[in-house]
Amino acid sequence: MATDRATLDQGLASGLPGPTLASPGRTGTVRPAARPGRARRRLELAALIGPALVLFACFVLVPIVIAVRYSLYNWSGYGPLSDFIGLHNYRAALDDPVFRGAILHNFIYAALSVVFQLPISLGTALLLNRKLRGQRVFRLVTFAPYVVSEATTAVIWLLMLQPGGFVDQVMKDMGLGGLVQTWLADIHIVLYTLFVVITWKYIGFGIILFLAGLQGVPVELKEAASLDGATPAQSVRHITLPLLGPTIRIWVFLAVIGSLQLFDLVWIMTLGGPANASDTMITYLIYNGFQSNEFGYGSAAAVILFIICFAFALLYQRFALRRDTAGALTRIVN
Repeated sequence: MATDRATLDQGLASGLPGPTLASPGRTGTVRPAARPGRARRRLELAALIGPALVLFACFVLVPIVIAVRYSLYNWSGYGPLSDFIGLHNYRAALDDPVFRGAILHNFIYAALSVVFQLPISLGTALLLNRKLRGQRVFRLVTFAPYVVSEATTAVIWLLMLQPGGFVDQVMKDMGLGGLVQTWLADIHIVLYTLFVVITWKYIGFGIILFLAGLQGVPVELKEAASLDGATPAQSVRHITLPLLGPTIRIWVFLAVIGSLQLFDLVWIMTLGGPANASDTMITYLIYNGFQSNEFGYGSAAAVILFIICFAFALLYQRFALRRDTAGALTRIVN
């Protein structure tokens, strides 16, 4: 026993592992006890994430499954599901030129949002990020339309765009009476009239989002660029915009998804008219599906909308947001 103790002391003194001392009556090595914090962390995660997952399943996953089931039947909303027709509702929707036009309108809204709303909101955010007199007031004014509900916005603009309304009177007073149009009754311009209203409504969200992103741009980089002789435009192009890239990509994602799901303003102001010139996918499925008591057909149109949004989200995540979210994914449970 004295020899074992001397060998152990010599091994510890030299930094080398010595022989393992076993307890009397036991064989093998002594294993460390399992960490008690691992089970506790799992319980905490289950307690925090569990309710959210339950709500997500009840209000998102289950309705999607129900809509897919309804879409496979010729169902009016009354009685049991008995007339199974398979994919007929999907073929009928995709063969309808009105529905294809509604899909095109949604993509037009999305493209116009990226082309026009992005530079306007980004430029305004860059302007409001500077030290200006009345800066808070300007920020409040630009964000105020976003706080107003869609229904209120639609009613206000519906009254202003009526023939002889506020917009027409302002244009006549400015000497632009020859440009006055029937803004919501002309099939050639109603889509773009609605886009102006949409821009007025949602431009404040983009401005506030970009202002928040600009707060993360280090001032030291701008000062260093200025000392190196960079102009303000060069500083914005080579420093501010690259660092604002993740925020811009998030805004583009939200703008496109919002354009694909556009409903409130269009439904209140035009009901998708005139002659389906401003239809969107949701106004189409509401009118041709649920108001016509064709719940199976309306569910098919809703599933098509979901597939389009889901496919875009996956592709955008794969090719645009992958670089931004790669560093945010961490291993929570070993």
